Amino acid sequence: MSWLQPLPDAMLAGGDPAGAVIDRSTLRLAFAGALQHLSARERGALILRDVLSFSAAETAEILGTTTASVNSSLQRARARLKETGIEREGAGEPLDAEQRAWVERYMKAFLNADVEGLKHLLTEDVIMEMPPMTNWFTGPGNYGVFMEWVFAKAGTDWQLKPVMANGQHGFAAYRRAGDGYELHTLQLFTVTAGGICRTSVFQDAGVFAAFGLPARLDA
Repeated sequence: MSWLQPLPDAMLAGGDPAGAVIDRSTLRLAFAGALQHLSARERGALILRDVLSFSAAETAEILGTTTASVNSSLQRARARLKETGIEREGAGEPLDAEQRAWVERYMKAFLNADVEGLKHLLTEDVIMEMPPMTNWFTGPGNYGVFMEWVFAKAGTDWQLKPVMANGQHGFAAYRRAGDGYELHTLQLFTVTAGGICRTSVFQDAGVFAAFGLPARLDA
């Protein structure tokens, strides 16, 4: 698989709350950069070394390469993130409670199929991506057009289940299907002080399984 899957926060820090806070912040930064700017080997070295704290030798074993190659990939990844300014972008992110509040407002608008309400929660340069597909929607206008299509095609009766992954708040979306609700997507949000700037949408059985999400919910 050539794209980076979301990592459930429950897998981080071995249950240590203090460590989890540090790892969530680092992982959020690494994930945003890895999706856009890094090669597969670079993103693997970055996540394993800087986020999950594996040693260079352990990382080399996992990636099937040498310690020298891991160190080189990690150095390139760090330099690339610095060049793109992602480190500076992450420095001004809001507190976790503020991020959660933005996403909760988004969830409320989503449940109401309120496209205008969703658009008001977005930054002007917002991006919606759907890995592994390469199509992106940029700006609130295009974002809103896509969401109108979603509600027209999949209906306006949904249930949402909050999740945390990659240090980000999000939810699993279940759409109405007969006498219950079927799993549709997992959505993660990158939040700035000015609103939601990125939505990453996943619709992959492997991702759903990693989060232990049930295929259906009762009505």
